[in-house]
Amino acid sequence: MDGCPVLVCTEYEDATADLVIAELNRRRVPVLRFDPGRDFPAPVVLAARVGPSGWGGRLTVGKRTADLSAVRALYHRRPSPYPTGDGVQVARFAAQENRRGLGGVLGALPGCLYLSHPQAVARAEYKPALRVGFSVPATLITNDPVEARAFCGERPAIYKPLHAGAYEVEGEPAGIWAAPAGTGEIDGAVSHSAHLFQARVPKVADVRAVVVGERVFSARITAPPGIVDWRAEYRSLTYEPVACPKEIRRALVRFLDDFGLNFGAFDFAVTADGGWWFLECNPNGQWAWLEGVAGLPITTAIADLLENGASRHE
Repeated sequence: MDGCPVLVCTEYEDATADLVIAELNRRRVPVLRFDPGRDFPAPVVLAARVGPSGWGGRLTVGKRTADLSAVRALYHRRPSPYPTGDGVQVARFAAQENRRGLGGVLGALPGCLYLSHPQAVARAEYKPALRVGFSVPATLITNDPVEARAFCGERPAIYKPLHAGAYEVEGEPAGIWAAPAGTGEIDGAVSHSAHLFQARVPKVADVRAVVVGERVFSARITAPPGIVDWRAEYRSLTYEPVACPKEIRRALVRFLDDFGLNFGAFDFAVTADGGWWFLECNPNGQWAWLEGVAGLPITTAIADLLENGASRHE
């Protein structure tokens, strides 16, 4: 593969990554896409050697090969986990070796821009990892039913999962949305795991702010009255681009800088007086659907960042 490629690590079905790859192809930027968890050790072949300038060598995907020392950027989107073979000891060992071998090399490429670095993404996925600069609703994380009842009895509150992992109900994909939590609904089951309870913000709308580098794109999301979590009512939402307040913009960029991220999808609840209440940051959150409905050029911004890469490629 000629030139300085962009590596794209993501699952096979990723329409969001497809948009970015199409834009990079239009610009004639070489791209090598693969899913480490599914494609390694075949058809991906790694031959990495460490030298005076760091890691070099080759990464081959099918018939295409990239020079690891020349990678301009790595787009860490949503790669599959390395399979552990349902507990088989040999498969578990291989999965750990693959993650530390291929993953370790990909995370240490010299002069490579990461969007974002896998370790930074993993660190930022922890919801308790807050930073100053935002108004944050009162929050409790507990596995104590007594604490949970007390918290929810003091104020209108909601429950939301700490990790929005995929699961199924009767074979169909499902999700756990944020929902009101009253004292009468809390029982001993709370003791089985950590639970996140939060004061319910009297919001009139939500905002998703997508930050790419230092560029901020914000969309106001309005749901029908009474809806706590707008993700549960996609077909009933309205969208419009909205200006991000300067103090929020500064806090967003500082948040990414603190975590070593180049991308973040932030969710805010907006009150009638114009206050923005920080709910969470997803370091690999979805954004593609906002482009059409709110007219936000996020694909272009991401492609710009990946094309420019680190300073030595500019």
